[in-house]
Amino acid sequence: MKKEFLIAAFFFGAAFFYGAYAQSISENALGLRVGGGNSFGAEVSYQREVGAENNRLEFDLGWRNDSYYDAIKLVGLYQWVWNIDGGFNWYAGAGAGLGSYNDNRNDNLDRHDGAFALIAGDIGIEYNFDFPLLLSLDFRPEIGFSNYVESDDFAPDLALGIRYQF
Repeated sequence: MKKEFLIAAFFFGAAFFYGAYAQSISENALGLRVGGGNSFGAEVSYQREVGAENNRLEFDLGWRNDSYYDAIKLVGLYQWVWNIDGGFNWYAGAGAGLGSYNDNRNDNLDRHDGAFALIAGDIGIEYNFDFPLLLSLDFRPEIGFSNYVESDDFAPDLALGIRYQF
């Protein structure tokens, strides 16, 4: 059992080392992230490579709406990126954000407008084309904090991203 564990750890470490340095990411990327969890929306998305190779910051300014609520939010994430093969990468990250929401229900007696904060995780896959285009699909679970007691604090956000790299 110990031998299999050591062999598996060796191969995982070698794959991680190779994947982390096989292909570097773009210095900047700007585009859209479209999708949603509890409702549909879009985000203007900016990614910036940071000092460590294949790590980046992502900032998203977005809006969401459905028949009950409208919301705007700003989210910042730190992401680690690993190469799978060729132009395919996968990434994981964590971050936080702030936003505000408006109650659109017809019952104006019990309106719930306000601000919120959130923490988020992020995991996804992306393809980096030979020309400056980056396509991604990611899952961002978010936990929100607001003064609205009835609000759903968990939002599973699934989105498609398209970004221009420069």
